[in-house]
Amino acid sequence: MNEVQILALVKARLGITTAVRDEYLAAIISGVIDELEKEKGIVLNANNAHHLMFVVDYATWRYQSRDSDGAMPRHLQYRLRNLIISAGGGATSDL
Repeated sequence: MNEVQILALVKARLGITTAVRDEYLAAIISGVIDELEKEKGIVLNANNAHHLMFVVDYATWRYQSRDSDGAMPRHLQYRLRNLIISAGGGATSDL
């Protein structure tokens, strides 16, 4: 996945116009991609808009909820389950 493109989309979604938080956001994005691929078994396709926007939305939620104990929003849970199913399975008990 193109992490530079994802970073630009996350910043646009958050309304961030400076580079002050780029390093932190890039670390979140990298962590989200790593989690999806290695822990959830999802093969992300850089040309798939659904995959791209899920990573953007998931990274944005991670950034916004960094100091919160709240659960993942239902729309993200639903989309994650769909990605896991379309990837051929995987554990969904941790959702």
